[in-house]
Amino acid sequence: MRTAQAYVHRQIYLAVLFVTIGFLALFFFFDAINEISFTSRNPVLQYTIVNALSYVAMLIPGHIYELLPIAVLIGTIFVMASMAQSSEFTILRTSGLSPGRALRSLLWIGALFGVLTFVIGDYVAPRTEKFAQNYKARFEGSITSGRTGAWMKESVGGNDRIVNVQQLTPTAEMRNLRIFNFDGNGALSDIVKAETGTFGQDGNWHLQKVQHTVLTGAAEEQLRIKREQVPSLYLQTEISQSMVASALLEADRMSAVELYQYVSHLKSNNQSAQNYEIQFWRKVFYPLSCLVMVILALPFAYLHFRSGNITSAVFGGVVIGISFFLLNNVFGYIGNLNGWVPWIAAAIPSVIYTFISLGAFVWLVLKR
Repeated sequence: MRTAQAYVHRQIYLAVLFVTIGFLALFFFFDAINEISFTSRNPVLQYTIVNALSYVAMLIPGHIYELLPIAVLIGTIFVMASMAQSSEFTILRTSGLSPGRALRSLLWIGALFGVLTFVIGDYVAPRTEKFAQNYKARFEGSITSGRTGAWMKESVGGNDRIVNVQQLTPTAEMRNLRIFNFDGNGALSDIVKAETGTFGQDGNWHLQKVQHTVLTGAAEEQLRIKREQVPSLYLQTEISQSMVASALLEADRMSAVELYQYVSHLKSNNQSAQNYEIQFWRKVFYPLSCLVMVILALPFAYLHFRSGNITSAVFGGVVIGISFFLLNNVFGYIGNLNGWVPWIAAAIPSVIYTFISLGAFVWLVLKR
């Protein structure tokens, strides 16, 4: 039986590899077309075709992370359906392969792919995507987040401070900074604007070309505004370089550790962290979707296929996989809008599809 299980495992590994390579080739083609068209629209940036293809290649680990669960589903369905059509799985069943053992065998495969998904998604993909972003920023000039940049809040001596960073260069230089300091009553006390800023090792920011505006006077009196230009200024802050980079990155491009640290920072400063919490729990539960995928694929081994019906089974697997990921994204948005408990919003799609797959498996094995 171990030989038979090793044979099934090998077939699934090869099928998943084949499907993953096919999807990656497709995504690489579309990304390359988009980047090459970008080079023709911006000749001044000296962003050549080689640079574009290098940038696209750096995005491959991120695509692997996104595609691996659905590749596991399609590859496993193909193998299960092929073995059902050729009666190989029927022979294995008569040789002692019980439904429980078949399920445990596939769960081991799902666990292996789950670990691989976690490693790629939490260690490889975030680093390569940041490297790709910095690589492209060499030609564009900076990393930015929309029109207003990144907004961060911190508490300094019981008073609030709001920091806005418009851009971050590949050399870790901040550009176009605005810092708003508030007093204990919540009134704006002073504004610091700086053209550039760098991160110091002791937690200080070194700001250059600074305009410092101080507001004095009580609320019932006329405010007095004092402006001064200084060449440089040191700012003591707990906002680190990684926090600025995280705020400028999209939440789904951050690792679970970065999301956890950023959520802790937001909560400590009484800011809403709902979106980042949902993304954190999605990062936690996403590798487990590989287990859901193999459970979804197992009932196909108990169906009876005619010649040519495997294509329909694979197409059905693609539809199921796409519906799972659409539902996963939809519940993320719904949970964020309605203020659901983050881990529940992230876990609901996996729970739903797990019950559906287990129900189909029990019905096919016990009822038929």
